[in-house]
Amino acid sequence: MSSPAPTLVRGACPHDCPDTCALVTTVQEGRAVKLQGNPEHRHTAGVLCTKVSRYIERNDHPERLVQPLRRAGPKGSGRFEPVSWDEALHDIAARLGAIARRAPQAIVPYSYAGTMGLVQGESMDRRFFHKLGASLLDRTICATAGGEALAHTLGGKVGMRVEFFAEAKLILIWGSNSIGSNLHFWRHAQAARRAGARLVCIDPRRTETADKCDEHIALLPGTDGALALALMHELVVNDWLDHDYIARHTLGWERLRERALQWPPERAAAVCGVPAPQIRDLARAYGTTKPAAIRLNYGVQRVRGGGNAVRAIACLPALVGAWRQRAGGVLLSSGGHFPVDRAALQRPDLLAGRRPRTVNMVRIGDALAGDAAALADGPPIEAIVVYNSNPVAVAPESAKVAAGFAREDLFTVVLEQFQTDTADHADYLLPATTQLEHWDIHASYGHTDVLLNRPAVAPRGQARSNAWVFRELARRMGFDEPCFADDDEALCRQAFAPGAIDWAALERDGFASVPLPEAPFAEGGFPTPSGQCEFFSERLAAQGLDGLPDHVPNHEPAGSSSAFPLAMISPPARNFLNSTFVNVKSLRSIEGEPLLEIHADDAGARGIADGAMVRVFNARGEYRCRAEVSRRARPGVVNGLGVWWRKLGADGTNVNQLTSQHLTDIGRGPTFYDCLVQVEPA
Repeated sequence: MSSPAPTLVRGACPHDCPDTCALVTTVQEGRAVKLQGNPEHRHTAGVLCTKVSRYIERNDHPERLVQPLRRAGPKGSGRFEPVSWDEALHDIAARLGAIARRAPQAIVPYSYAGTMGLVQGESMDRRFFHKLGASLLDRTICATAGGEALAHTLGGKVGMRVEFFAEAKLILIWGSNSIGSNLHFWRHAQAARRAGARLVCIDPRRTETADKCDEHIALLPGTDGALALALMHELVVNDWLDHDYIARHTLGWERLRERALQWPPERAAAVCGVPAPQIRDLARAYGTTKPAAIRLNYGVQRVRGGGNAVRAIACLPALVGAWRQRAGGVLLSSGGHFPVDRAALQRPDLLAGRRPRTVNMVRIGDALAGDAAALADGPPIEAIVVYNSNPVAVAPESAKVAAGFAREDLFTVVLEQFQTDTADHADYLLPATTQLEHWDIHASYGHTDVLLNRPAVAPRGQARSNAWVFRELARRMGFDEPCFADDDEALCRQAFAPGAIDWAALERDGFASVPLPEAPFAEGGFPTPSGQCEFFSERLAAQGLDGLPDHVPNHEPAGSSSAFPLAMISPPARNFLNSTFVNVKSLRSIEGEPLLEIHADDAGARGIADGAMVRVFNARGEYRCRAEVSRRARPGVVNGLGVWWRKLGADGTNVNQLTSQHLTDIGRGPTFYDCLVQVEPA
């Protein structure tokens, strides 16, 4: 008898990447046998990155968690015993309920973008914790400095449409290794270059993207704001300005002009560690080339002054009138263009007037240690529920994070697909579904299409979706509001208000576009309070902050410490996505082992040979890894590629042993790239 014909199931990539690819899974006899990009989706165009092209390998991994587990050894030992779902959920509900009756804010949810899905990432879980009265989580670990900076300048996470980069004549790729982390944008950049465009990469590291651009500007970490202000200086003194656009569609120009004139290229060159003529040449290109487009990414904002840097860069297109053309402007995130109905998904009304304290996820190490400021003067944390995240590996100053999760008195529940560093510390470890096994719906922060994800195969073993787990906990805790009965498919339908998107297209094709003008700000109309691009922000000034963008030096400026003379950034290894995919054998074999890229001058001064083991250290801790003497590192800066699981490191640590819990100027975000270290042979 012949096998039944394979079926094709449309879905969406769930991972933290601007591309939000449309997927097609081929299913044969209940198994996923092929995964490809959907060729009918204009942004995906049938192409997937190396990581997601291995997703079936991840889905079918022999180490997938397939049954609920209960701790059977000391915290952090990773020793567990099987338990039934009913027993696990009954005990979890009882223990959370007992804490909630005394001090509900002693319960903290911890989640981020392990899935970007609106259902499995931010729906039933939020309803559950709102009803419980648990602490709120400030989900700041990636994008809030840049996001809030855009909100105070452009009015939200809005910008030019990604497909029109293909028509630009100058593209600044600022703080982004697009080949590794924004592959489908890179396709448009290459099309522009074939048509004669100039591509400039601005990044402390000589990335794979920098290799392919016409020019690389290797500035010091945390100095992007100074570079942007020097570009403004040159635009002013050479009158490369669109005076009509400035007059009609901006706010605070005279004040910004005065600030810019304080930043001649020589001053910025001294701060940024790049030659003044290179700054002048870039300003001339930006001021005289039309259309000019900026692809800004989140690497810029992981320093103390990251918010101000994003504000300064986001001001540039309005100065030259780049917004007039569809191939001009700036794009950091398109997320603000999506009409997501988060109130319907998350149901903040379930708080019923309560105002729980907010814990910043960046400072979870201090919070678990009892630091009053990190706890927002609330009660000590007695229980933590982790899903869509691996904080023991990815949160800064990870020695403190690991110590906090090792507390025997901390009740810890982890929803996971694999036994990560964080999972090792769980009291209950609950097996989560993958993207091939559940319903979800996705917005994007790199394009303007909504994607629907249908389950392609049955869950492995006893794995269950995140939404199912919180629905079942709510039932066991007696939460009887009708919203706790919504299944995952119903939640997909609640993510957008009726009529906001074309559901027929979404169900038919797997994707539907958000209606958006080709050049959204050609005639102003920014979603700011004034309707203008706000060079000066009254809202920031009302908070006691500088209403104008400025260069804000790092917490740990390069050259400020003789004990720790090297600046360190920790960008993701090309074949990992934060700590996801680290355990996929084919991808880990490409990466090899944890690496520190170091310039030949810095290596020679320390007697470090290529391939040698080194000790990287500062006052927060130390980390051993292999050194790669590399042209990808500029003098004075080392690149600690992450984010490896700690248990796979030489000493059971990773690069976040060295990063700090300091926050950004705007948005309360992390400062991973604002970090001084010393390096010596191990």
